[in-house]
Order: sequence, then C-alpha cells, then structure tokens
Amino acid sequence: MKFTAIDLFCGAGGLSRGLVDAGFDVIAGIEINPVAAETYRGNYPSHHLVESDITKVDTLSLMHELGISKGELDLLAGCPPCQGFSTHRTRRKSSAVEDVRNDLVFEYLRFVRDLLPKVVMMENVPALAVDARAHRVLRELKDLGYTITSRSLQVKDAADYGVPQRRKRMILVASRFGEVSEPQPVAFHSTVQDCLSSMPIPGSADDPLHDYIPTRAEKVQAMISLIPKDGGSRKDLPKEYWLPCHLKGAGGYLDVYGRMSWGKVSPTITGGCISPSKGRFLHPDQDRAITLREAATLQTFPKNYYFSLSAGRDHAALMIGNALPPKFIKVHADKIREHLVSANA
Repeated sequence: MKFTAIDLFCGAGGLSRGLVDAGFDVIAGIEINPVAAETYRGNYPSHHLVESDITKVDTLSLMHELGISKGELDLLAGCPPCQGFSTHRTRRKSSAVEDVRNDLVFEYLRFVRDLLPKVVMMENVPALAVDARAHRVLRELKDLGYTITSRSLQVKDAADYGVPQRRKRMILVASRFGEVSEPQPVAFHSTVQDCLSSMPIPGSADDPLHDYIPTRAEKVQAMISLIPKDGGSRKDLPKEYWLPCHLKGAGGYLDVYGRMSWGKVSPTITGGCISPSKGRFLHPDQDRAITLREAATLQTFPKNYYFSLSAGRDHAALMIGNALPPKFIKVHADKIREHLVSANA
C-alpha cells in the first residue's frame, strides 16, 4: 500500500527522506528558504514543492492542486522553525516567546484543521514540549478527533533509534484511528566509527561536500594537531595554545575544538558543524573539522544526497544541522504505516 504525506517546513528534505524510505508517497512540500528549496527540488524532482511563506499558502487551493479532499491525506508531517526555543537562545537569556517564528506551530495546526489528515507527526526541539503552545496543539488535536495519550508527545534521543548522533528531539504523533505503536529503541548505539571510518580522505572523493578543507591560521592548525586523538579536548592543550577567549575562565562552551570519539555517538550536528570553534566537530584522528558530507552522513542522509552550495558552505552546513535525521523519522514512519495498514484492513 502507498500512503500519502505532505511535508510542511520541508527544508533540505530530511523528513521527506525518512518518509520515502518508509514507503510513503510525499505528494507535496512547503519551504520558504530558496537554497533549501533548491536542495529539496534537486533530491525530489517529482514532489510538488510550494516555495512560499507558509502563512500565505491557501490550503483549499493546495488541496485542489493535489487532487485531494478533506480527510483523504494519510499523514501530515512537519517541523516548524524552532530557533526561538533553542538551548543556545536560552543560554543567551533570549526569551523564546519573543521569536515570532514560534507561532508557526499554529500554521501547522491550521493545515491539520483544513486537511484533517488521518495521522499527524510534528517534530521539534525539546523545549517546545513544555511550552504552552504544544499543550494548545494537543487540546485542539483532541477536539478534532485525534487520540491523545501520555505517549502522543515525547522527547527522544535519536541515538536510541539508530542515528550515530546524540540528538534529543520532541516528537508528536496522533491518529484519528487510535494510538500509534512506538518504535523500539536499538540495543546498541551506532557510533562515529560505524559511520565515518569508510569515508575517503578529503580530496579524493570527487564530492564537493567532502573534498574541501579550509586553510586555518597557523596557531589554530597547530592547536588542532596537538589535541589528543579519539575524543581529546582543548582542555588537554598546554595553556600557551589556548585562544584568548578560552583564557577568561571556566565558562563558555567546553566542547569547542574537541575531537569526536570513534567508539561513541557524535555530538549534536548543528549549523556550525564544520567549524571547530562551534563544538566538538574535529575528526577523531585527522587534524581537521568534519566535512559537510561527514556531517550529513552523521545525520543519516544517503552519501549521494545533494546539498546546494549556491549560498556558500556555511549555509549548506546550516541546512544539514537544521535537518531531521532521516533514520529517526523512518522508524517512526514505519509504525505510522503499520497503523494505517491496520486501520484500512
């Protein structure tokens, strides 16, 4: 059976990749960012992509374009922008409620009201799970006839579902046909070694996402070379190699200029994933930061997945860091598909 899905705020397509891998027919995506839309279109040329501000998308017109009626769509999925809820914003003492993007969760809810899909799935950062907006979404979903239980909204670590990365995310799943079963966590975590050990040396891959290594200041490159292999930290360096910003005390982000460990999951891949000054993003034993392709692979994208470089490498890193790990989505989408098969029996 082929089940239909729409991906709201589709970005570079991590969520769509997971849905496709689970056997869903993604009939449409909506994305406002032109470079993310270019990336999405490059990977899913047959999907109907609406490149627009979602607040300006008329749901009735979209349903007419797609040839679907209210109640026919199998799955509405999406990840509204979450920067206002991020822990980085919290550390900087910036209030989540001040970011207008936070209210885009209600645009997701507008699509639910108008399309009335059989199942909904919404993913976001953990902070949304305790925000009043999430509880309003749950109340309105219940009023629309969706089954809401204590397991409908949970915070999970993607590493527990086969992603070689520590990444805690909120996931909301609800159906009009009862409770959707939970995927089982893996017995053993996938590691950085499982993911990256077979990658070619940058410069030999014929891959623009993997073959570029930036030139760094002499002192910075020397510092990187002295950080112990396989999980070392900048705290292991002699103090003469510490940067001025690291000499001011014990504060700050202690993982910066740290190496990943072969035998562990990676840290959360963020938009700064190719910069050693943004986190523990140094290769376990090569004296460099991970490449864009390695970051995408740790996010569980296929090794040939296209990311546009039209806005530069930093923008590509941001797309990769903001993406949903396809494998995390797939294991949940597999359960949704099983649920829909049962409901249609």
